[in-house]
Amino acid sequence: MIVLATVVVTLAAALHVGIFVMESVAWARPAVWRRFGVADQASADTTRPLAYNQGFYNLFLAIGAVIGLILFGVGLHAAGLALIYFTMASMLAASVVLVTSGRGYVRPALIQGTLPLIGVVLMLFS
Repeated sequence: MIVLATVVVTLAAALHVGIFVMESVAWARPAVWRRFGVADQASADTTRPLAYNQGFYNLFLAIGAVIGLILFGVGLHAAGLALIYFTMASMLAASVVLVTSGRGYVRPALIQGTLPLIGVVLMLFS
């Protein structure tokens, strides 16, 4: 079970690295900002600093999850689990906040929150 939990937490981290890349690195591409529901180039230019900042939040959560997995893997179980639970709970909480932004955000919230939820549940039962 711990192997599956580790895989899911790793996938959640990878997803958040991907979100970081889209928001902080590739935001200038129309295919990227359209994916986030931005209507036109002017709006994309206006929201670029916000997306850039938000992308780094996603990166930091991913880094926290990976460090938690490393700590757990080298035998520092309490510290690793604490970091894993914190980062997964933060990812999950962010997806709940996203849902409160409007009906149009349910699908992205499910994408963002499903892996962390499964990761927490699997870690609890490992």
